[in-house]
Amino acid sequence: MFESAVTSKGRTTLPKAVREALGIAPGDRPRYVVLDDGQVLILPLRPVSRLFGKLKHRGRPVTLEDMERAGPARDPGA
Repeated sequence: MFESAVTSKGRTTLPKAVREALGIAPGDRPRYVVLDDGQVLILPLRPVSRLFGKLKHRGRPVTLEDMERAGPARDPGA
């Protein structure tokens, strides 16, 4: 279990072990979800720029042209 202090402005620092467990890096924006029972979930939100080069198509990064050729995303429920 980890803890941190809250400043008079309501700010806190996520402990290093928590940042590492969530994969949070500088520039990421954690999202806080308050559940009905008072518990809080912390979810990592990352900038889209961190996704660059993550998807591969035929051994190379996916381009906008690749996505346009693939066509619109289809709703599986439609």
